[in-house]
Amino acid sequence: MEHSRIREINLTVPVEFVLLGFSDIPKLHWYLFGIFLFVYVIILLGNGIIILITRVEPTLQTPMYFFISNFSFLEICYVTVTLPRMLMDLCTLKGNISFHACAIQMCFFLILGATECFFLAVMAYDRYVAICNPLYYHLIMSHKVCNQLVFGSWVTGIPIQVGQTYQILSLPFCKSKQLNHFFCDIPPLLKLACGDIFVNEMIVYIFAVLIVTVPFMLILVSYSKIISTILKLSSNTGRKKAFSTCSSHIIVVVLFYGSASITYLKPKSDVYEGTDKLLSLFYTILTPVFNPLIYSLRNKDVTGALKKFFPRLFAL
Repeated sequence: MEHSRIREINLTVPVEFVLLGFSDIPKLHWYLFGIFLFVYVIILLGNGIIILITRVEPTLQTPMYFFISNFSFLEICYVTVTLPRMLMDLCTLKGNISFHACAIQMCFFLILGATECFFLAVMAYDRYVAICNPLYYHLIMSHKVCNQLVFGSWVTGIPIQVGQTYQILSLPFCKSKQLNHFFCDIPPLLKLACGDIFVNEMIVYIFAVLIVTVPFMLILVSYSKIISTILKLSSNTGRKKAFSTCSSHIIVVVLFYGSASITYLKPKSDVYEGTDKLLSLFYTILTPVFNPLIYSLRNKDVTGALKKFFPRLFAL
C-alpha cells in the first residue's frame, strides 16, 4: 500500500518533459534548423537596427519611436525564450527539458507575451493622443509618462503569469511526459495533466481573457476614435498621413492577436495539435520577423533615417 502511494507521488512530479517539436519530420530537421537560424539572425539584426537608429537619429526622438524601440527590444527577448532552445533540439534531435527549465521557459514566455499585449495597447493610445489631441501631444506624452507606460507594461503581467506558471506546473502529470510542441506552453501541458482540471482550465481562460482581451478592447476603442477623427479631416493628404502612421501598428496587432487569441481562447481539442504549433509560430516567430519590416518599409521617417545611417556606418 505504502509502495503504491510513493509510486503515485513520483508520477505527479516529473523530472523532465520531452518536447516533440518537429520530430514527426526528422528528415527535414537540418532544413528547419537552417531556416529558423536564419530567421533568428534576421530578428536580432532587424529589431537591433530599429533600436539603434531610434537612439542615434534626432528625427526619431519622439514618443512613438520610443515605444517602437522598446517594442523591438521586447521582440528580441520574446523570441530568445523559445528559438535558441528549438534550434538546439533540431540540432541534437533530443527534446528533453528538465521540469525546472520548462517552468522557467513558460514563465518568461507568458510574462513577455503579456507585456507585448500591454505594449500594443500603449502604442495604440500613443497614436490616439497624436491624432485626436495633436496640440497637447507632447504635454500628455511627456518623457515621464512614456517611461511610466513602458515600465507598467513590463511589470503588470509578472505576478499574474508567475501565478499561472505555478498553478499549471503544480498539477499531477500522470500521462505521457511528451509535449507535442516546440516549447513549454500552457495548452500542451494541460493535455498531459490528469484528474479533474476544469478549475485550472477556467483560471487559464479567465487570465487569457484579461490579458489578451482587455488590451485588445482598449486598442479597438483607441482606433474607433482615431478613425472617427481622421474621417472628419478635410484634407486627403492629412487623412493619408494619419492612416499611414497607424497602419503599421494595426498589421502587427492583427498578426499577434489573431494567432494568440485562437490558441488560448479556443476550446481544448486533440484534433488540431498541428494547427496549434503552426499558430504558435505566428505569434512567437513571424511577428518579431515582420515587426522591423513593417515599421521600416511602411514608414518614411524610418526609411529616411536608414538611408542616412548606413552610409555613415560604412564610412567609419
